[in-house]
Amino acid sequence: MLTIAALVVTGGAFAGGFVSGLAGFGTALMALGIWLHVLAPAEAAVLVVICSVVAQVQTIPTVWHAIDRARVGPMIGAGLLGVPAGGWLLPRVDPNEFRLAMGILLVAFSGFMLFGHRRTRVTRGGHAADATVGFAAGILGGLAGLSGALPTIWAALRGWGKDERRGVFQAFNLAILLAALLSHVIAGRFTAEVGRLVLLALPGTLAGAWLGARTYRRLSDRRFHEVVLGLLGVSGLTLVWAGLAR
Repeated sequence: MLTIAALVVTGGAFAGGFVSGLAGFGTALMALGIWLHVLAPAEAAVLVVICSVVAQVQTIPTVWHAIDRARVGPMIGAGLLGVPAGGWLLPRVDPNEFRLAMGILLVAFSGFMLFGHRRTRVTRGGHAADATVGFAAGILGGLAGLSGALPTIWAALRGWGKDERRGVFQAFNLAILLAALLSHVIAGRFTAEVGRLVLLALPGTLAGAWLGARTYRRLSDRRFHEVVLGLLGVSGLTLVWAGLAR
């Protein structure tokens, strides 16, 4: 008989997989706030990276044609440099403060972009600005598997379309999360307990990612923009609530 903790892990995996399949990111944004109720932060961080990689590998063939290598290349290169810094910060950051800070950022940004009177668009900075965002996202990826949050915000500010965003999310997240997974393995964080949790989470991740990818194909550019921002807002609220509950 499944325990409450096992059900929470499985349900969080499905929710995270669905969001990743739908938006090209978001396993951590959706699952982490759920898993942290029953898992230690270090275990949750490793599990979310593994499930994120699985969901990304499963769905990337559907958007391979939309990946702009010239655009995403600088972001990936800088992001890979940020991953080790995030791994170094993992045992040194207070989890409650981190959840609150990320949650407040996501809620504020999504609310502004959804309900603001005009859409803000950033056209300056070129590849250097893209690389800066990539580096910061790499740190968050190494820290908690949250590599998708900042590129998502940046893509909205850049005004990229549905396929452009999805191509950036998929390529960047997969590269950064693979590096984050490698850093966790090298650091000895892939324990027997994490392996057990992976077996619990994989079915939900695969099913959720499959359903999310099918839903993505039916969305218009505008609806995709609204869905992504809505997901960021919900994820932010989840993180704030998790941070205040501890």
